[in-house]
This record gives sequence, C-alpha cells and structure tokens, in this order.
Amino acid sequence: MHEMSLVAEVIKLVSEDANERGIVKVTSLVVIVGDLSNVLPEAFEMAFFYLRKQSRGVVDKQTELHLIREEAKAKCHACAQEFVPDYRIALCPVCQLPQSELISGETFRVESYEGCDAK
Repeated sequence: MHEMSLVAEVIKLVSEDANERGIVKVTSLVVIVGDLSNVLPEAFEMAFFYLRKQSRGVVDKQTELHLIREEAKAKCHACAQEFVPDYRIALCPVCQLPQSELISGETFRVESYEGCDAK
C-alpha cells in the first residue's frame, strides 16, 4: 500500500512548511486526489488516520483530513468531445479514436492546511 508512504511524505512536507510559518499544530488538511492519480482515497484516508495517531510533526490525533475527489475528464483532439475516461489512454466515445488528452483527474496535491501557533 503506497498510500502509507504518500501520507508520511505529505505530513513531512506540511510539517516543514508549518514550522517555517511558526505553526505548531495543524488542525485541518485538504488534499485533492484525482480519479486517475493512482491514489486510492480510502487507503489514503486509512493511512492518514493510522499515522496521525503517532502525532507526527505538526499533525496529531485531532487533525482532520478532507479529501477532494477530482473527476477524470478527457477531450478528443479529433472531434472535441469531452468525456469521462476509464483509463489514462481512452478511446473517444463519439469517434472511437485514441486521440484524447486528459484535462483533469491526475492531480494529487495538498490544497491547503489550517493550523495554530499554540498547542
């Protein structure tokens, strides 16, 4: 489950940024996970809840995680049809050509976090 290492890295990066800003406790963390990002939201959430119990960095047992799912969308270069692909490489449902480009759904990033400067 690579989500465990992803959560550990997210906590590390957020902790580093928070420390630079004088934040000692993160109360809320917002992460965007695209449908085609190779991150399973449920596994990411489970890994986060496991690691937050260990009070790593500025994240502790009270830190909330908010996951925002980004729907996958693609646009066909041949006919300009926008559609929801099942995979990164997909046939256009209208013209059946493999000339589409992903326009969303691959994102995996920390959108924001909130914290305070006192425990």
